[in-house]
Amino acid sequence: MSETENRPRNVDRNLALELVRVTEAAALAASSWVGKGDKNAADGAAVEAMRRAFDSVAIHGTVVIGEGEMDEAPMLYIGEKVGLYARSGTGMLADIAVDPLEGTTLTAKGGPNAMAVVALANRGGFLHAPDCYMDKIAIGPGYPQGIVDLDRSPGDNLAALAKAKGVSIGELTVCALDRDRHKDIIKACRAAGARLMLIPDGDVFGVVACAQPETGVDMYLGWGGAPEGVLAAAALRCTGGQMQGRLIFEEEAQVVRAKEMGIDDPKKKYEMDDLASGDVMFAATGVTTGPMLRGVRLIPGGAITHSIVMRSKSGTVRYVEAHHNFQVKPI
Repeated sequence: MSETENRPRNVDRNLALELVRVTEAAALAASSWVGKGDKNAADGAAVEAMRRAFDSVAIHGTVVIGEGEMDEAPMLYIGEKVGLYARSGTGMLADIAVDPLEGTTLTAKGGPNAMAVVALANRGGFLHAPDCYMDKIAIGPGYPQGIVDLDRSPGDNLAALAKAKGVSIGELTVCALDRDRHKDIIKACRAAGARLMLIPDGDVFGVVACAQPETGVDMYLGWGGAPEGVLAAAALRCTGGQMQGRLIFEEEAQVVRAKEMGIDDPKKKYEMDDLASGDVMFAATGVTTGPMLRGVRLIPGGAITHSIVMRSKSGTVRYVEAHHNFQVKPI
């Protein structure tokens, strides 16, 4: 039997806390730049801290959603090997999706909902999404499959969800990025009578929020980043939510790059299992405070972080509050 065949094939549940340590490291590093107006410095600090934290995680991981191509990013680039066993070539094979700082502008301005995000799956578990837009629709868990559809109008989807929830459309809240490209979606949702939560950035939060009752979000609609769509789908897979997505190409070069990444049908409507499949883990740590996660709070000699970690196999969602002592372990 070969060395590869001897590798563990399943995600170890103990990896959940290891992933939280990774997102905590990135969030703590980025928090030093909250409100200081330098989004590139905040992002760079998060990337470096997250990459360093991966060195202690017991996996042989490959970054499939990352900071860009090798020539665009010095670390956490697509194809980079990470984890404790990355150099030896042993250990559990895993695909890694990362956004070390989701909400760079939010962090620079001190706005809400910035967070560090990681998802992990068995090899082949994530769509290798190119750097383009993805049109998305998402709802939380507990509803029959197919009650909403990307190809239906916002009004029809809202009516279907309201009926399934046993409420009026006026009691539903739709989250969308506050962009000119969404003016028709915004108009249609308001015409149907729904409430809107328009966010300036951070559509991973927007999608994941559908599955967290405390956020008050019932549905996510609109265009956001395709890589972020895969990260968000990983979280919804863990909670039983529903999501569909379709890649949006604005130039031919994006279509060519997508085909190089194995995407044969540029018009395909992706279901949840197309975006994230198998045994998936998702972790996020708040950098700035929002409806789902509290941001990093500085205390004398340390800081407090607030994280969420999920696993699809068990359906478990855990919130983790950690108190960090910088005298023992500096950032």
